[in-house]
Amino acid sequence: MTALLGTGALVRLALRRDRILLPVWIVVLVVSAAGSAAATIGLYSSVADRVQLATTVDNTSSLVALYGRIYDVTSLGEVSLFKMGGLGAAMVAVLTLLTVVRHTRTEEESGRLELLGATPVGRYAPLAAALAVAMGTSLVLGLVTALALIGVGLPAAGSVAFGMEWAGVGIAFAALAALAAQLTRSARIANGIAGATLAVVYVLRAVGDTASAGGPTWLSWLSPIGWAQQLRPYAGNRWWALAITLGFAVAATAGAVALAARRDLDAGLIHDRPGPAHASARLRGPFGLAWRLQRGLVLVWTASFVFGGVVIGGLAASVGDFLTGPQAQEFITELGGQQGLINAFLSAELAILAVIASVYGIQAALRMRSEETALHAEPVLATATGRIRWAWSHIVIALAGSAVMLTGAGLAAGVARAADTHDARDIARVLGGALVQVPAVWVLIGIVVALYGLAPRLVSAGWAVLVVFLLLGELGPLLKLRQWAMDLSPFTHVPRLPGAPVTVVPLIWLAVVAAGLTAAGLAGFRRRDIG
Repeated sequence: MTALLGTGALVRLALRRDRILLPVWIVVLVVSAAGSAAATIGLYSSVADRVQLATTVDNTSSLVALYGRIYDVTSLGEVSLFKMGGLGAAMVAVLTLLTVVRHTRTEEESGRLELLGATPVGRYAPLAAALAVAMGTSLVLGLVTALALIGVGLPAAGSVAFGMEWAGVGIAFAALAALAAQLTRSARIANGIAGATLAVVYVLRAVGDTASAGGPTWLSWLSPIGWAQQLRPYAGNRWWALAITLGFAVAATAGAVALAARRDLDAGLIHDRPGPAHASARLRGPFGLAWRLQRGLVLVWTASFVFGGVVIGGLAASVGDFLTGPQAQEFITELGGQQGLINAFLSAELAILAVIASVYGIQAALRMRSEETALHAEPVLATATGRIRWAWSHIVIALAGSAVMLTGAGLAAGVARAADTHDARDIARVLGGALVQVPAVWVLIGIVVALYGLAPRLVSAGWAVLVVFLLLGELGPLLKLRQWAMDLSPFTHVPRLPGAPVTVVPLIWLAVVAAGLTAAGLAGFRRRDIG
């Protein structure tokens, strides 16, 4: 029996299990890229308009950090897709890293891989199958994206380069996730390692792209996302940059295979730390247990949000120096502001933090499902602890954690802004802009809770719902969608603070919807079978 025996069967099994999830991701990403291109072609048809927009973006550090640099200010393709280059690549990375961990470490943690190992399946077959599915999905996504962009009227060579940019990022992070899956026996921690790495390389790319000529521009070359953007679709199509990404993927895959050979099944190279001999009194109830399980995640995310708030508050002062033309003002206003360029910038950045807080909220709410499938919930529910109380403990962590993160970011950004303006009132203004985002985040958590209680097998669809809401906010105005379609996203109803009038009614309705979804999920969980 060879080490890869059974790989084909496992590939078919993985595709069977992901027959809905993967096509939905591909369709959403392709539609977002093609829709953004189609809308922008009409808005910036003249070279002068494109030059003005591209110059504005390249002269604004916050926009370059968020999306990346435009290398050819006259290129229609670059101007059309500059927002999708960085953020779109990050979403592709999330897709592939989740796919690899799902079909390797998650299967191993649940015990299903041990059952498969009792059949004629080679040692490396599960890893090879997961990589084949994730990398194959990346290539299909890249090809379909290229065809869609050609279909909307962009040059063929640049469209293929853009598709390969996304495919390269997906392949690189699939290999990186395979490496992370060998380090720990927990799928949650493996996802955390891969996700943290994605955040780090995104920041490295952002710092390198925004650095001055004599600064650390080389940091962009330490990031797989930076390598992909150096392919420069529609701005020279530097195909040789793709070789760097593929070389990294080959090296990471070889490392994953080498590490897999050095560990036992259901074990990681990072050994579990033994716990104390006696449990703390705080673990006598479900809330203490939920906090113990999720406190590390909450603290790390909160610290990251505080740091992000400091950066946003510090960057706000420089926005007005660059955005002076009417085209630039219209552009930044479309990003989320209504009164003033600095207010618009703060509003847009706080809205982005809200989307990121939703990622935490979904991840924290999904902990209920992982505890249930790992058979950790049954021993707790076998005690005097009721189902609702147990589920509510994790829901509270998700709700309160996301609120604390946005509060920390708002306070940090407000203090940084007040330090620049010497006006203490800016603290409350910016903090208010962060707090109004909380009900929208809670709606996402409510959706996950509802899925968990009513249709637990579909609970992972919460990620797809978040992507749909994100795309409605990003592309809805460009595509001129009907208002009812954009109103499906809870983020559409959030007041654009600071700068806009405070409207309490939408926030109340969002809170009511979140409460209704949560109640429906708890009612369904109370009636269905465990496991």
